[in-house]
Amino acid sequence: MSEAKPPLRILLCAPRGFCAGVVRAIDVVEAALQRFGPPVYVRHEIVHNRFVVDELKRKGAVFVDELDEVPDGDAPVVFSAHGVAKSVPAAARLRNLFAIDATCPLVTKVHREAEIHHKRGRMVLLIGHAGHPEVVGTMGQLPDGAVLLVETEADVPGLAPPDGAELAYVTQTTLSVDDTAGVVAALKTRFPAIHGPHKEDICYATTNRQEAVKRVAPECDALVVVGAPNSSNSQRLREVAERAGCPVSRLVQRATDIDWSEFSGLSTLGVTAGASAPEVLVEEIVDAFAARYDVRVETVTTADESVFFPLPRELRPPAA
Repeated sequence: MSEAKPPLRILLCAPRGFCAGVVRAIDVVEAALQRFGPPVYVRHEIVHNRFVVDELKRKGAVFVDELDEVPDGDAPVVFSAHGVAKSVPAAARLRNLFAIDATCPLVTKVHREAEIHHKRGRMVLLIGHAGHPEVVGTMGQLPDGAVLLVETEADVPGLAPPDGAELAYVTQTTLSVDDTAGVVAALKTRFPAIHGPHKEDICYATTNRQEAVKRVAPECDALVVVGAPNSSNSQRLREVAERAGCPVSRLVQRATDIDWSEFSGLSTLGVTAGASAPEVLVEEIVDAFAARYDVRVETVTTADESVFFPLPRELRPPAA
């Protein structure tokens, strides 16, 4: 007779997984495929999740790094949820490409804030991670030299804006709430007259998912974040769990990525997912633990989300 599986309590964070901006971006590609047929070209990963990208490829999406990989013609080209520099749609117009912008509206909000500050004569300080597509896109809204990037509190003392420059700050939408608060505090200490956003730039989904992790992490022996390594909000969830006292916090893309030597002898496991990770992958992870443990799943809800973003005008059905 086989040995009974040990019990495991799984605390499933809610909210988790897809946010409204990700849902909209995926819907943009699927709606374009349905309306215009394949191929639909997509500049960069539409969202940071390999499973999502592979599913869209299977349906006829073609992912490219730059516009010069898109052939001339009528096939749509979609810009990813992370946003793009102004030079990208300008290049598409020069080639008469049929461009559809799937930028998350909350990223677009940051773009508009940066533009308004620039028009008012302010130098913009962008809190974010160098090289992230969202940061590249936001910096690309303004002329070269108009934005200074700030990654950590340690960067603040070395900032050298022009003497007498009026300053403002904006932030990447997927940062750690706590880390960003520290950077903002340091900026306000050094530059007391700095202007901030009217409403927090870190998006509701990032904040909600981090709050749920903070709630469950102190109770857990380990926590799994379902997400991609190049997903900023997923990496932040892993860091938040560590800081909240969880002994083992790991980011995994699929069940096959789990190092089971790190998940032995558990009594309580936390599970969440980054904003680009579909629920089917969460279920896959839970099933993998259920194969080794006698699991009891509890959902821990810290917020209800009802945000919805409509499709771009090019993909909306004609008015009745």
